Amino acid sequence: MGRKMVNVAVAGATGAVGNQMIACLEECDFPAQSIKLLASSRSVGKKLRFKGNEIAVEELTENSFKEIDIALFSAGGGTSKTFAPFAAKDGCVVIDNSSAWRMDPDVPLVVPEVNPHAIAQHTNKGIIANPNCSTIQMVVPLCPIHKQYSIKRIVVSTYQAVSGTGKKAIDELFDQTRALLNFQDPENNVYPHRIAFNCLPHIDVFQDNGYTKEEMKMVNETRKIFEDETIAVTATTVRVPVFYSHSESVNIETRQHVTAQQVRDLLAKTPGVKVVDDPAGNAYPLAIDAAGKDETLVGRIRQDESIDNGINMWVVADNIRKGAATNAVQIAQLLVSKYL
Repeated sequence: MGRKMVNVAVAGATGAVGNQMIACLEECDFPAQSIKLLASSRSVGKKLRFKGNEIAVEELTENSFKEIDIALFSAGGGTSKTFAPFAAKDGCVVIDNSSAWRMDPDVPLVVPEVNPHAIAQHTNKGIIANPNCSTIQMVVPLCPIHKQYSIKRIVVSTYQAVSGTGKKAIDELFDQTRALLNFQDPENNVYPHRIAFNCLPHIDVFQDNGYTKEEMKMVNETRKIFEDETIAVTATTVRVPVFYSHSESVNIETRQHVTAQQVRDLLAKTPGVKVVDDPAGNAYPLAIDAAGKDETLVGRIRQDESIDNGINMWVVADNIRKGAATNAVQIAQLLVSKYL
């Protein structure tokens, strides 16, 4: 018997994450019988490559999903809200990368290494949500620790790459850096302040509680993925002048005592995690080393000496790959093998 083949669509195919989704589908030899590439009307006719073939981009419409089994969406929240229900109505399962559906109680929010069982809930609405990039890379290493030692509280500060905002932000960092090195005045259009040689403690819009939307995503999504509302989470998210890969300083307090070495040993055998932790040899996770990779890198694992059951760690991952495209494709692989 041959393996099960499915018809796939990528909505938002011309964006940074959409491009990476197509690359990930090819890299993992996804069982795609056909692939349809969708985007807004201004991208129609543009050709993208998949497995050696050039495929023309089509306009995303409510009728784009006839006979499509799985649609990977990376086209923004508004687009997803509009078109994902049409796809689901046609019997297609949507794996959505925007924030539109993440906190919908009927939509599973999935990281395959953490809560693959939640994929079964795709039958509720025909939609599976991909979590926020900064949440994904944090919960992958924290999951085994939570299972074994029960995490009580998480304090996270992020150092997020401009690619999380999209191509215009990547261009802006490049242009501003070049301008400054040439003693010219840089322009800023994407962010409220200059990002080159600067750090902005401001990702997404500010909420009434003083946190940004990005920070509250990390709080709410972590609890939903872990299926544990008792975990206390607080986040500060910062945009830094790095092109690819988000870095995070993560501090956890556990209910059971755990040593730094026990955490190291546990993470060394955790799928999707690579421990890079040799301070004496200057080995610790770097954004430039994570770029282009699917693993979540973890290092600087050490006891928090200010509390009884505390651990500090440094977590880095490629925000376009594991933080978005790779995670969505991994969900699609499980969907095909177990649920379709």
